[in-house]
Amino acid sequence: MIVAFSISPATADDTGGVSAAVAEAVRVVRESGLPSETNSMFTNVEGEWDEVMAVVKAAVDAVAAASPRVSLVLKADIRPGRSGELTGKVERLERALEGR
Repeated sequence: MIVAFSISPATADDTGGVSAAVAEAVRVVRESGLPSETNSMFTNVEGEWDEVMAVVKAAVDAVAAASPRVSLVLKADIRPGRSGELTGKVERLERALEGR
């Protein structure tokens, strides 16, 4: 499965930013060893249900350490028996675009 998620603390730091807290969540994902990528809106992580959801929970916990309230947006593509879809889906799209 692939999960795309975005985490943000409800409270900002002294400068009004949230990047330090979000960085802690991304650090959790990267240290998990699961395939992942981060873009300007979401972090995508791929793996089995239990391992992906454990990473999401740990990322939420990391942000919660900096804020008493946390916002989480999560979207999942659940496709049993598939792996490598984090890049595979994009590769198939690019091939389809080239075919026009």
